[in-house]
Amino acid sequence: MRYGLLAVVLIGAATLGGCSDGVLDPKGPIALAERQILFNALGIMLAIVIPVIVATLGVGFWFRASNKRARYRPNFAYSGRLEMLVWSIPAMTVFLVGGVAWVGSHELNPRKPIESAVKPLRVQVASLDWKWLFIYPDEGVASVNYLAIPAGTPVSFELTSSGVMNSFFVPQLGSQIYTMAGMVTRLHLQADQPGSYRGMSAQYSGEGFADMTFNVEAVAPDKFSEWVDATRSVGVELNGTTYAELAKPSTKVAPFTYRAVAPGLFDSIIVSEMQSDDAMCRKNPTSMRAEK
Repeated sequence: MRYGLLAVVLIGAATLGGCSDGVLDPKGPIALAERQILFNALGIMLAIVIPVIVATLGVGFWFRASNKRARYRPNFAYSGRLEMLVWSIPAMTVFLVGGVAWVGSHELNPRKPIESAVKPLRVQVASLDWKWLFIYPDEGVASVNYLAIPAGTPVSFELTSSGVMNSFFVPQLGSQIYTMAGMVTRLHLQADQPGSYRGMSAQYSGEGFADMTFNVEAVAPDKFSEWVDATRSVGVELNGTTYAELAKPSTKVAPFTYRAVAPGLFDSIIVSEMQSDDAMCRKNPTSMRAEK
């Protein structure tokens, strides 16, 4: 028994030891709140699961063949008290876990800004095949497969897709959210401390999906300003021509930057995808309307 308990403890420690760089290792207020929801739900469920396991073992032990004190009742069919116990506990679990999820989903609404005395950084995101484009509209620069943000500053994301639906996810910072062609979704995140965090696509989107990752570098505000100034001095401008070249399907794209961004480019990406979708609807009206 002692060695079995030790084995369980060691396996649990080894399992949790591999949880770094994920949702159980939050580095921002949103991810921290989401982890708390997971822990609350886990605690509620364990409060039911553990007594059930203990009761199951207890019943098996009490009604063993060698226990002469156990009553043998082959004709037992119904007990109102047992029925009440069997159904009330799962119902209470559903209500409690559902309540935690309900409150948490409203508190962590992706569109809800993060309360802070610091002005948020605006970032426009476009998922391409198979890479990520990040536009900094106020700074006038852009990057591919690399997201630099100042630590301690809320980041206000506007997200869309150049084609198929995708999903933007930085596990250590919080909420996963979808990107869709012709639409804009919004998300607010924040990194509390400097560090490098893994970003990924959480929605299968074709051949290059496995390599559709990016790095999030949270740096001190002055270092972020230095990065913006350095970015403005190298590379080419992101305009209609360079975007058309970038949007072509490609995999394992190394991170790089654009020194300038044509005004309204993000809006043109959204509009162009809406127009292409309308064109497809006109070409295949019956099938497309059925899908929508």
